[in-house]
Amino acid sequence: MAKGKPGFLTPKAIANRIKAKGLQKLRWYCQMCQKQCRDENGFKCHMSSESHQRQLLLFAENPDKHIDDFSKEFQDEYLELLRRRFGTKRVNANLVYQEYIAFREHVHMNSTQWETLTEFVKYIGKEGLVVADYTEKGWFVQYIDRDPETIRRQEAVKAKEKMAASDDEKIAKFIEKQIERAKETGSAPEETVFTDLQRTDDSEKVTFNLAGAKKLDTVIKKPLPTSGDNPLAASSSGSSSSSSSGGKSQKSKDSSKGEKRKAKTALEEIMEVEELKKEKQNRKDYWLCPGIVVKVIHKRLGDKYYKKKAVVKEVKDLFSAVIKMLDSGDKLKVDQTHVETVIPGLGKTVMVVNGAYRGEEATLEAMDEKRFCCSVAIKHGPLKGRVVPGVQYEDISKLYADS
Repeated sequence: MAKGKPGFLTPKAIANRIKAKGLQKLRWYCQMCQKQCRDENGFKCHMSSESHQRQLLLFAENPDKHIDDFSKEFQDEYLELLRRRFGTKRVNANLVYQEYIAFREHVHMNSTQWETLTEFVKYIGKEGLVVADYTEKGWFVQYIDRDPETIRRQEAVKAKEKMAASDDEKIAKFIEKQIERAKETGSAPEETVFTDLQRTDDSEKVTFNLAGAKKLDTVIKKPLPTSGDNPLAASSSGSSSSSSSGGKSQKSKDSSKGEKRKAKTALEEIMEVEELKKEKQNRKDYWLCPGIVVKVIHKRLGDKYYKKKAVVKEVKDLFSAVIKMLDSGDKLKVDQTHVETVIPGLGKTVMVVNGAYRGEEATLEAMDEKRFCCSVAIKHGPLKGRVVPGVQYEDISKLYADS
């Protein structure tokens, strides 16, 4: 009895399908027909087939066009994998190539204009598509991202870093000025010297004058005059001593007022330094937060949404969010560069989206159109009632619940 053809679920048939799915040897692959053969015998059979001969005739008509197409496809797929997988990081070119050929339907290099990977890396480096450099470990490539949005975002990050560095320099210069001013005025604390109490005359008595109930003056009085002495002289000396003590107390008052003024000025300077620190810590590159009203400023989203207002429903990551249009109710996913903040009328509630008071709800108190800034009053928390002047328009936005 003759044996039939092996079934679909037999071990041999399953093994053949597994082998067919995996990568095979490059020498047995036909790029024109996109046919992968399993062994040398199968490749010979394919070379003599009618379909392969038709593809060879098509190739012979215009071989340069086919090679250019394969080269262009290989270059685009290689660069796309480099951009998506590694971004702008510096990576070994062979590592990217190994990941690229792991895809079974990839374009083989032997069908392109480049014979080796080295020639291909030199070509894309010369064209300015990547930064190529050679080391002892081989060729390394670094993708150059020329997307306008990416370039704009990188420039914004560099500008923020430059501003942060300038703030650090300002704080350092301010501290140096304070130290120099303290040295010039001689306000450095002097060391206290303790001495023994010495009395020169045992006949003198120390008494306390409690007149006025507000001053505590220590008065050194001499013994009472005898009958032979002039009482008027004693009274006059007492009056002169009281006037001198009054003059001293007046001077002490004036000096205390001057010290209070100096202390107040120093306190204000300390508060300014703390404000700068808080501004540096809370100033971020991203500002989107749920519940605020924004305006679409990107024309690529269509005239239907251009210059229209929306409310931020959900922040997907640091730089993008899902918004809901207020007029149509449509939901869109946008980048923060596609929208801008909305400034409401005076007395309305806003959200501080960036800067020292980031995340605080406040009331819009006043606006300065010439300087493109405004003043807001914090509504909640330990800073309730504090008026913050000079807040930029892009650092606040209207709250949807207040509309």
